[in-house]
This record gives sequence, C-alpha cells and structure tokens, in this order.
Amino acid sequence: MSSVPLVSTAAVGRFDGVAGTLVFERLAAMPKLAGVTPASRLEVRPTPQMVSSGVREIDALTGGLPRGCLTEICGPASSGRTSVLLAALAAATQRQEVCALVDISDAFNPHSAAAAGVNFERLLWVRCGTHLQKPDSPQRHRVTEKNKKIEKPVEQALRVTDLLLQSGGFGLVMIDLGNTPLKMARRIPLASWFRFQRAVEHTATVLFVISQVPCAQTCASLVLKVSGKKLSVVGSQLSAETPPAHAQLLHGLQVQGELLRSRLERKPAGSVTTTFTTKVG
Repeated sequence: MSSVPLVSTAAVGRFDGVAGTLVFERLAAMPKLAGVTPASRLEVRPTPQMVSSGVREIDALTGGLPRGCLTEICGPASSGRTSVLLAALAAATQRQEVCALVDISDAFNPHSAAAAGVNFERLLWVRCGTHLQKPDSPQRHRVTEKNKKIEKPVEQALRVTDLLLQSGGFGLVMIDLGNTPLKMARRIPLASWFRFQRAVEHTATVLFVISQVPCAQTCASLVLKVSGKKLSVVGSQLSAETPPAHAQLLHGLQVQGELLRSRLERKPAGSVTTTFTTKVG
C-alpha cells in the first residue's frame, strides 16, 4: 500500500511567499491537523523574573530563583539543603512576601529559622501527618485505620500544595521532602508535578522543592544538587570534615552546589558548580 505525499520532493525549498501560504492553509484545513498551531505562530514565553535565593553564590550561578517555575534543591542529609531552605525563606519574608512551608516530616525548626532571619509573621507553616483532636475527645488517642490511609503525610502534602497554589497570593511555596523516605518520594505521580507546574506558571509564585534526589523530573525548570562538609580549624589552616553534625548545619558548613538542569535563557557563564559557607546571622 503506497501513499502519495502532499508535497513533492522537488517542490521542497521553493515554498515561500504565496505558494508556502497555500500549502500551510491546505494542511490546516485537514480535520486531523485543525488543532495544530504552526511553530511560527507560537507565543514566545518571556524570561521569568528572578528573585534572590538568599545565597549570593547560588544567585551568581543560577541567576536566582525563577517566579512562575518549579525549582528543586536535592542532596543527602547534612548536605546543606536545610540551610538553603532557610536562606530562601528569610530572603522572601524580608522582601515582605507571604510564604508557605509544607513540612511533610515535621522537620522544621523554628529556632534555626529565627537564627537565619525568617519573619514568622509572613510564614504559613503546614505540618503534615499530624492528627489534631479536641483535648476532651475520648478518641484523641485512637486513630482509625481509615483515617491513617486518608492522612498519610505525602498525600496530605500534595493536597495542601494544590490548595495553596490554586489560592494564589504566595511569593514562595516550599515543599520539604528532605526527610521523606526515598521510596515514598519517588512514588509521587508525575501528573501531580505537572499539575503544580501548570498552577504556578503565569504567577509570581516561586515553587521550591527540597528532596534527596530529583523527584519533579522534567517539570522542574531549575535543579540544583548540594553536598556539604563541616569546616574545622587545624592550626592556622581550614580543613573539611565529613559528615557534619545536624546541629552544625547553620554555621561553618561548606556547601558545594552543582547545577543539574536549567531551562531558563540565562545560563551560567563559567563553571556549573559553586561553593559557599553557611553562617548564622
């Protein structure tokens, strides 16, 4: 069974002016191609506005955090990901923006956040997986199996994030998957990330995800991997120890950031890595 091409090979290269217009009109008139928009008519998406991440070295590497996009910072425990999270929160609240933190594993430490400069009056802290009941309720110490299935932390976090993005008005929405078991984090459907990506685009919201490994996949416009070592003084020389204690995450942690993905027009001029040292205040 043979097929007749719509356009002969000999005519390729001569489609310009009126002839080319007639061919495109003929193709557009076909029922199967009626909903297809020619590439020449597609709107060019403007470069997103960039805001500071709170870390000068990360801003120099990536240009900052893009509004209307999903940014993911990944790294193992004690890699500096929490320090980056707190720095981004502090920078956003100091810009007088309202922020939301979806805390899946209840790992957020208000004392560390205060030391990093976070303004709590502009922060909505959502603690997932907790069962709040009235003090006088006889059922306060019993949670049915049905409620356990409904209120799994990851599922609750996905619903809360969806509501936050749909409601609008937030300058920064954070999802902390850092302490979530890797197996559970990888089970988050790709459709959920696509829904978040579509909800945040064309808005001024920065969607910021903290994870152990990249989870949002192609939905993330910016992906940065971090790894950290604790600095110590030996004589007059600085040396690096690994791994650092969790109590030392905010001060004296040498963090290396590696740019894994950037779909933005602005690209780093030189190396795709950067190094900075965390400190309190």
